[in-house]
Amino acid sequence: MTRAIPGWVLTLAALGGCSLQPGYVRPAASVPESWPTGAAYADSDHASATDYAWHDVFGDPRLQAVIAQALANNQDVQVALANMAQARAQYGVQRAAQAPQLGGSASATRGDAGNGAASNFKLEGTVASYELDLFGRLSSLSEAARSRYLASQSAARATRLTLVADVADVWLAYGADTSLLAVARRTAEAARDSLRLADARHRGGIAPAGDVHQAEIALHGAEADIASLTTQVAQDQNALRLLVGADVAPANLPLSIEDAGGRISEVPAGLGSDVLLRRPDVIEAEWQLRSANAQIGAARAALFPKISLTSLFGLASNALSALFSGGSFIWQGAANANYPIFSAGAGKAGVRVSEAQRDAALATYRKAVQSAFADVANALARRGTIDAQVAAQSATVRAAQENLRLADLRYQGGVDNYLQDLTARQASYSAERTLVQTRLVAATNRVALYRALGGDRSI
Repeated sequence: MTRAIPGWVLTLAALGGCSLQPGYVRPAASVPESWPTGAAYADSDHASATDYAWHDVFGDPRLQAVIAQALANNQDVQVALANMAQARAQYGVQRAAQAPQLGGSASATRGDAGNGAASNFKLEGTVASYELDLFGRLSSLSEAARSRYLASQSAARATRLTLVADVADVWLAYGADTSLLAVARRTAEAARDSLRLADARHRGGIAPAGDVHQAEIALHGAEADIASLTTQVAQDQNALRLLVGADVAPANLPLSIEDAGGRISEVPAGLGSDVLLRRPDVIEAEWQLRSANAQIGAARAALFPKISLTSLFGLASNALSALFSGGSFIWQGAANANYPIFSAGAGKAGVRVSEAQRDAALATYRKAVQSAFADVANALARRGTIDAQVAAQSATVRAAQENLRLADLRYQGGVDNYLQDLTARQASYSAERTLVQTRLVAATNRVALYRALGGDRSI
């Protein structure tokens, strides 16, 4: 038997769907529209940004293998993925609150009250405390949960971006420390030759004992650097192992900074700062802002009465054979309105809390954009001058090595004392070390720009 749905139920249901949350408008970026200009940026290329993948930027197959291994095994990535799954599940829980909770039951009883046996059969369904979302409280809470879930997606992407860049930085650092170790070993070997020569000249009465001690100073200094750099190379491997979450095959490690840095491509910064809006941390901050904005709607809606519906419907009969016949249908419904008469201003305070949280999220978003702009500007400033610095330092190394060659010849010919040779040797050693470090800066600058621009959508 079918009964008409009560009119008051339809009226209340029709009132649902309004929302008290503020309309969302993306805030202004609060940074300049274009990148800085000046002497430091003279050589910067502001070609239009294009879509690219991380393996296009990091073209060395060895580095690609290490990065892919890290993306599969790194525990920070696993935590980020778990957080994303949790946020997705919480969104599902909150969204389910907007739907009625249905239940069902069946019963059969039989008894004897002295005038014969009696039976009763029931088949019932219930709608338990379904809140009519008249003022959009539940929909605002659902929207807030959805925004948090999307923020967690961006957070996971930011974690992967950081991982890719960190792996590249440590891989390059390993190459640089390997180069520094090779320089120290070459210097130590040359210092041993000089020590043997100085000792022979001293025993022959040609050179003073001071020459021997100065040669020993050069040798022991290089040996100390060898010990320190051997430790640093091992620590670089440990850092890579932590990032990757497994051992890194020796074949996937670079031989030197020249070997490591030559296959990292430059990323175009784009014509304007609007490219920053694709950075995952900026996207995450905006979704958090959207979530806080939706929470205001939920807090405002909480100032109004909550109206809940409950109902029972089903079939009842004294005979099982008549349970599904006409006249056995039963139903009842009820509505409950709940409104706190006095709460000492807690409701309005809740609105103010949500508005303050929205303002904090807004400031966080703006700070994220400003920090992103500073990251890119700093990377561009370094990129604009690093090639000239590498060229100048390479020239310094060539000059220092030629000066050392001449100083060796003068000392061997007895023209100069060993102090001149030692000074030239130390200058050459220092110049070579500085060149390695400068090449490392040049390579990591490309990684820094990739990181600052937000990586790519393939991670």
